[in-house]
Amino acid sequence: MIAYVVRRVFVGVVMLIVMSFITYLLFFASPIDPARFACGKNCSPQLIEQVRKALGYDKPPVVQWKEFAVGVVQGRDYPEDKALQKEAPQLVSHCGAPCMGYSVVNTENVTTELKRAFPISASLAVAAFIMWIIGGVALGVIAALRKGSIIDRGLVGTSLIFYAFPTFWIGLFFLKFISIKWGLFPIPSYTPIAEGGVGSWALNLFLPGLTLALFYMAGYVRMTRGFVLESMSEDYLRTARAKGLAPRRVLVKHTMRAALTPLVTMAGLDFAGLLGGAIITETVFNYNGLGKLAVDANQAYDLPTLVGLVILLGSFVIVANIIVDVLYAFIDPRVRLG
Repeated sequence: MIAYVVRRVFVGVVMLIVMSFITYLLFFASPIDPARFACGKNCSPQLIEQVRKALGYDKPPVVQWKEFAVGVVQGRDYPEDKALQKEAPQLVSHCGAPCMGYSVVNTENVTTELKRAFPISASLAVAAFIMWIIGGVALGVIAALRKGSIIDRGLVGTSLIFYAFPTFWIGLFFLKFISIKWGLFPIPSYTPIAEGGVGSWALNLFLPGLTLALFYMAGYVRMTRGFVLESMSEDYLRTARAKGLAPRRVLVKHTMRAALTPLVTMAGLDFAGLLGGAIITETVFNYNGLGKLAVDANQAYDLPTLVGLVILLGSFVIVANIIVDVLYAFIDPRVRLG
């Protein structure tokens, strides 16, 4: 088991390095001048040249990536140019590890921006994940056990309806009617646990989390139903039932264990994607998370922030894959032998 985990972690680290290298080259080895994007829309040629030297964009892309990778581990100082640091030491900005770059547009380290926005996106992702996993899996199991009945058809049909609605429509409906018109919930506004406590934190996350959960839950109801029905048709389960095992034991210990494997993959990747920011939902509810940060950075041509966001999201996906692989080994011991 330990050897299996070590192998997966090693492969994940290699993938992180390769992903960051390719991402950096895609942004900084293109024919478009990165200093122009980093400086903003209305920069003079002289200011662009200063930004190029300050951020080290006058160096080859491979050298830039090497310095970026070192900065992630050790931190770095901006501006990069040593002469500029001596001329104006009061303007030197230290970016501690893990340093993801410096945003000239916002005049602060990208790491600071990500640290400020990540708790909001993470809270929203956790709230939505809990709701859609509990609701989607439970309703999917009920639909499978009542195959062909009106309950089965009603659950599948309702899930298709919610799956058809875009998240911005559901979010706007909740915001306009549930919060503003009917006053059933307060207008969502992110409140950290340290400031308002768990109750206020959860209450303000309920409607944005439910907006995402309804969309994902619809897919999980159908997928869980399909996986459970497929598992129930296996020969070893028919044998277990023929031996007189209790239906609940057959369902929990055997059927669900086989059905969980593909669901774990889906859940891990979906959760990792949400950690990178739910752009539409955060915009609708005015949550300043990673998704909204990405929209603002794109509109302002803030290239360093975009690079940091892409690398961070890619890291979430790779880490989620590692966790899923490890969970596979617990769910199905045969995976360890692969």
